[in-house]
Amino acid sequence: MVAKLCGDAIAHKTERGLVRLRLGDEAAVREATAALLSAATPADGEVSVLVAPMVSGSRELIAGVVRDPQFGANVMLGVGGVLAEAVADVVFRPVPLSWADATEMIDSLATQKLLGEFRGEAAVDRDVLIGVLTGLSALAVARPDVASVDVNPLIVGRDGRPLAVDALVELGDSGAAAQAAPQRRRPSDEQFRALFEPRGVVVTGASTHPGKFGFVALHNILASGYAGVVAGTNLQGEEVLGVSTVADIEQLPEGLDLVFVCTPASANPALLRACAARGIRAAFLTSAGYGEAGDEGRRLEDELIALADELGILLAGPNGQGVVSTPASLCAQIVAPYPPAGSIGVASQSGNFVSSFLNLSRATGVGISRAVSAGNAAAVSVADYLDWYADDPATRVGLAYVEGISDGRGLLDRFASVTRRMPLVVVKGGATEGGARAAASHTGALAANDKVFDGACRQAGVTRAATVEEAFEAAATFATQPLPLGPNVVVLTTAGGWGVVTADAITRDPDLVLLALPDDLRREIDTKLPPRWSRNNPVDCAGGETRDTIPEVMQLIAEHPDVHAVVYLGVGIQSNQARLMREGGFYPGSGIERIVQYHERQDTRFAEAAHEISLATGKPILTATELAVADPANPGPATVRATGRLCYASGNRAVTALGHLYRYRRFLERRGLS
Repeated sequence: MVAKLCGDAIAHKTERGLVRLRLGDEAAVREATAALLSAATPADGEVSVLVAPMVSGSRELIAGVVRDPQFGANVMLGVGGVLAEAVADVVFRPVPLSWADATEMIDSLATQKLLGEFRGEAAVDRDVLIGVLTGLSALAVARPDVASVDVNPLIVGRDGRPLAVDALVELGDSGAAAQAAPQRRRPSDEQFRALFEPRGVVVTGASTHPGKFGFVALHNILASGYAGVVAGTNLQGEEVLGVSTVADIEQLPEGLDLVFVCTPASANPALLRACAARGIRAAFLTSAGYGEAGDEGRRLEDELIALADELGILLAGPNGQGVVSTPASLCAQIVAPYPPAGSIGVASQSGNFVSSFLNLSRATGVGISRAVSAGNAAAVSVADYLDWYADDPATRVGLAYVEGISDGRGLLDRFASVTRRMPLVVVKGGATEGGARAAASHTGALAANDKVFDGACRQAGVTRAATVEEAFEAAATFATQPLPLGPNVVVLTTAGGWGVVTADAITRDPDLVLLALPDDLRREIDTKLPPRWSRNNPVDCAGGETRDTIPEVMQLIAEHPDVHAVVYLGVGIQSNQARLMREGGFYPGSGIERIVQYHERQDTRFAEAAHEISLATGKPILTATELAVADPANPGPATVRATGRLCYASGNRAVTALGHLYRYRRFLERRGLS
């Protein structure tokens, strides 16, 4: 038996020695009971002793509920027992929890070995564990006065069934549950078209000084090849970059949809009224001095929002950097760059990260459809832009940077709507302490803000990236590769070490599988490579390539029904030697020209083959080489870029992106959306 001292003020019994285990007879129970009662203190209030059967098992889990200030009620699952907080292998999901959500929680635990057969004990009964998690979810929905729940430990018996042997429920104020903030109405499609595909643009505060925003914005609009009407206002009516500006809004030509505002905050109310009178339907404000400037700035921002609503104008910003729309050849920004056209739609609370994504687009050749710096996001949020992108024919994937989240549940509900229509990649800054911290609750102590946000993203189908580079590469992969139908990956490499490291990365990924090479595929590859090839996965050609080896072996691999994705390593090696031959002082001459041209043609063919075989099979083929950054002009990575795909700087980075693709495919399948 087990005896425990219980009382409303007693939270963690083990820490105080208030639990007695393995009591074998009545005398032992009586002795333990007396000792526990004598250990009670006045601060414990009214106490009693609970006597229950002793439950044994080699594995202990913890499950519970916590209410997060941003994301509301969440169910938690993790490794439990006295080491729960030290190990901190926990996952969270917002309620209500579906069967698919509960399954993903179990699959997301890092210590998966504890869930399988363990020390002669059966694997954890997942159906029972799912029942625990969905039951906690139902409790959290039905009882808003429950502040937190700890079921710890949840002991897994020899038969694999989890059994709750201790639980704590902390009650709170039912009115304290996180409430979704009232949502502003999203701008209309017509208003978004005025922002991203305007018939004409006017820059207010156009300047002849090249260092002023009004000059830079006008320059960038003209330099990007925008074909619509371009106008400007200037108090002196000066000519700027060939544009004859006017001193008064009323003098502007017809056919303007977008005003790009580079004037001080004090001038903006009158400016917006005059623009509305001229039929302008969207305004992008670079002006500062609003919500970021304190209480007075917030008051001015609220007044500006109300005015824009009254006038029927989409208000982007304020304190923003600009808007890019490659289908309209529009670069209305106060900074560079202008990216190549593509299908990634960017929305960011930070203008700097818009620039980062656009720079990465230029470097990789994977293009952008729309991009906007939301600035203070006073009237139009990042979620609003993404929601419009999801139905935009020019956009295939959303890419967002967020920080300072005030209504987490509302934001993730909007994101969940987006992910049902297109992939969405998010990178988050400003992770704060915050989060639920119920003093008596293990669950609350484990509910770090970032873990709760991560769980909410997974439930919504959002691809969360750790860095800006990872975020862009994930978005670029969604934009240029088909989704894999399953987890099985084969590595094709021209050098052993690269393959080994990439195989390690696949093995570390919690969802991808390094496929054991099927016998029939091995026999087919035997006909293309010399006996010294690896005869396993990775498929290491071991220097046995002839003119057509790489395309032929790649096709054999990709066409096999058990293979879901391919990572190809080694493109550009031959061209790298060709470059050295060009630069070595013997070129032209010594018969070098012919071999240089051959090497470069080969790498071009290999890169084209990866693209064409992927299209033919409908399977992702990711090409990786450090030459993508070390020598971008090398015909290998240059040809990958020319096909419109991303050339990854390493096999590891290719695997990271592929993992994101597969998890999104699985999200769609589990929700019946694929």
